[in-house]
Parts: sequence; C-alpha cells; structure tokens
Amino acid sequence: MIISASRRTDILAFYAEWFMNRIRAGYCAAVNPFNRRQVARVSLRPEDVDVIVFWTKNPEPLIKHLIELDNRGFRYYFQYTLTGYPQAIEPHVPELKKGLNTFKRLADIIGPEKVIWRYDPIVISSITDSDYHKKRIGFIAGELEGFTHRLVVSMVDEYRKAKINFDRLEKRGIHVVREKTQELVCDLMEFIVDRAKQVNMEPFSCAEVLHLKPLGLMPGKCIDDSYIKRVFGIDVTPEKDKYQRAECGCVRSKDIGAYDTCLHGCLYCYAGTLSAAQKNQSNHFPDSPSIIGRYDAEPKDEVNGTEQPALF
Repeated sequence: MIISASRRTDILAFYAEWFMNRIRAGYCAAVNPFNRRQVARVSLRPEDVDVIVFWTKNPEPLIKHLIELDNRGFRYYFQYTLTGYPQAIEPHVPELKKGLNTFKRLADIIGPEKVIWRYDPIVISSITDSDYHKKRIGFIAGELEGFTHRLVVSMVDEYRKAKINFDRLEKRGIHVVREKTQELVCDLMEFIVDRAKQVNMEPFSCAEVLHLKPLGLMPGKCIDDSYIKRVFGIDVTPEKDKYQRAECGCVRSKDIGAYDTCLHGCLYCYAGTLSAAQKNQSNHFPDSPSIIGRYDAEPKDEVNGTEQPALF
C-alpha cells in the first residue's frame, strides 16, 4: 500500500507531530470528507506500507524525525513545491531563500533522487506573467542543480475555491489570466524543458489536458510505480488511481490528510480555504487518531494494502 501524505493538506508543515504519533501507534483514522460517519483505520505499520509519498511546501518540521522513519524501515520520497510566488498568491508559504535552503538540506540527508521539485501550479497574472515564470524557474533550477533530478510543472486549474480567490484578486487590481493561449503555454513549456535539461533534471507535466509530448514534456505520475521501482527496487501496483481525474496518471494510494486544514492560504488551492483551516485548528489534537477531531475506527475496518483503498 502507498500512503499519500497528503494531497489534501501539508501534513509536514503543520501536523508533523500528529503524523509521528500515528507512525508510532501503527495506524491513523481517515475520515470520509463527504460523510464523517465513515471512518477507515489505515495501517501505518512498516510491513503494510510500501512507500510514503510526502507532498509539502515546508518539510522542515519532519526533518528531525527522518532517522526514526529510517530506523522503522519506511521508504519515502517528497513532492516538494517551491515556487517563490508573491505573498498575494502564496500568503503564508516560507520565503524562497528559506525554501531553497530546506530543499538542499533535505536532499543532502536523503539523496536528490528522493526529493522532486514541483513548480506548480503556474498562475499567469499581471504580477506573474510568462517572463516572471521564466526568470523564477531559471533561477530556482540553477539553485537546485544536483539536489534533485526531476521537475514537475502544471498550469493552474480554476477550481471553485480558486475562482473565488482569483475574483478577489481582481478587486485588488491583480488580473489573473483565465484563458491561456496555446502559444503562451507552449512557449513557457519549451523554456522549462530546455532549462531542466541544462541542469540535468527530467521535466514532467502533472495532469495536463494539453498534449505537450512534442515539446519534450512527458506526462508524469506523482505517485509513480516506475519511479518507485527505480529508486527503491520494489514493485507496487501499476493500477491507475480511479478516484483521481482522468488526466492524472498516479497509481493507487491511500490519502491520510483532510480538507480545510492547510494554513499556507494559497489562492489557487482546491483543497480548502484559509479561514476554514484556521477554524479547524481548535479541533486538532496531536494525540488523536484523526487529523481533525477525535475519530477512530475498529481494527476490523483497517485498510492495510490487501484491498482496494476506500473512495475517501
């Protein structure tokens, strides 16, 4: 079983203590976001977990625990988003200099093959136009040369919550380009492919509708059976996660995060709002089986990799 920690929130930045408590307990409780009466017990025992895929903008709080994860026999890799956006778009993400230092420190500890750089989503706006992204990507790529071997990019998708936030930006005088021309996207992606090759990184797209293969940008899998085989030498399910959107190539995993719990407040986020996340902080208990509230589940309801993970 592959554990996704998490597409729904930044567990490492805000809930690392909870996560390590659950590792020590050997399981966590995952609550169906659409029906809180449905709670699954997810095994976090090393013998049940093939790989943990971490998604984060700030893994710093977990770094001190990596040796414990290693000693317990866990395999893991990081999807590390590092963009350096203005605070108008990423209000509470660590500044770029700190993010770069953390990225390099992490790669030094666990190896560059286990840290994937994500520059996504790409938001084209009056303060982050195409030239802005070329300069930013060019700079970060140079800084991370030798600290990662893979770059993942995608254009922003205007989810409902993102649309509301972008509308608010418009009222502040910041225009977000909603309809991006294929010429604009292809020009930017060509630059990304060329820059990635200059610093020995493999460039991949994430869940893109546009056909970008002719530009040298292959469709990627963030939870990737082939990559896991290459890095860890183990076979995991090649079955596509049917609960992800059609363009997503990820293989099956179990997500242990919760919506409306991330405090970064990124305006493009699909997984929650800052106000809801702040409200939910009063309902977070580091010793609870669930990330929010005090939900639990019986051992008979455990998901341990011997069955298809539940929908939620």
